[in-house]
Amino acid sequence: MKILVTAPYNDNGLITLQEQLGEVIYRPWKPNGRAYYADELTALLTASAADALITEHDHVTADVINAHPQLQFIGVCRGTPSNVALETATRHGIPVFYTPARNAQAVAEMFIANVITFMRNTLAGVEWLKGRNWAAGAHTSYLQFKGTELAGKTVGLVGFGAIGQLIASMLQCYPCPVQFYDPYVTAYDNAYRSVSLEEVFATSDIVSIHLPVTEQTKGLIDYSLLSKMKPNAIFVNTARAVVVQRNDLLRVLEEGTIRGAILDVFDHEPPDEIDYKIIDHPNVLPTPHIAGATFEVEDHHVTILNKTLVDWYVDKKRTGARLANKELLTVQI
Repeated sequence: MKILVTAPYNDNGLITLQEQLGEVIYRPWKPNGRAYYADELTALLTASAADALITEHDHVTADVINAHPQLQFIGVCRGTPSNVALETATRHGIPVFYTPARNAQAVAEMFIANVITFMRNTLAGVEWLKGRNWAAGAHTSYLQFKGTELAGKTVGLVGFGAIGQLIASMLQCYPCPVQFYDPYVTAYDNAYRSVSLEEVFATSDIVSIHLPVTEQTKGLIDYSLLSKMKPNAIFVNTARAVVVQRNDLLRVLEEGTIRGAILDVFDHEPPDEIDYKIIDHPNVLPTPHIAGATFEVEDHHVTILNKTLVDWYVDKKRTGARLANKELLTVQI
């Protein structure tokens, strides 16, 4: 097997591919400064004569797949293979593997960090200090930037997959009561409460979104839910912007009915005018889609994907774990 790897991959991961599966052609997208467009990726696949692809952000469109129906697999180093034309791959019988939870630790740590930063008014205090506002004998900062502790706050998680469960386990150390809404999770630690979506919003001090993008989740978080939040509650979204109706979020921020929001994702990247209204709001702590941006995440996706590929192709353990198009399990691949 000849594998074209355009995702960032560490040396040990490349060696494992070479030893276990065959020849590796390493052409990561990073030196290019952006993901490969469809025509560039098609040309790379053709020039390398690759019969497998490991990608991260590249545009693996229907045209790319149709031009290379011989691909034995497509590996996607992401939590969801949203950059791949999955239906086209399935039609050609090409398994699409992905790396769920590769960024779980990174996102969970940033959730904790940003929630505490927001609740303790840290950034405002830094700006006050840099502005040379500390007068002799004054206790202004102690009074002006007094915040609240995370300990004891009820945290409601909308979506209780790998990231949500990792956050919940971290919050036990503070401690914080944790409740969640996820109709697909039936087995869980009894330290946590499974509640309705409405109850998450109405009774939590912090509401955090951890939803995938599906037809059911797009626009799910709307004004009817946001308006149920407590006046001093904080809304957090490190998942996907499209699951929240941004005009409704902007509305509750402008109405001042919640304490504020911590956001890492926006409807448009780069942001448009409405996104910037949210970003510029004084009660919003915005970050530029970096919750999952750590060097370690790349090592995690190598470990997850390589194990998946070795299980599938070397050890012949063909389960649905980390296979995006599970319907291929019912046909001979």
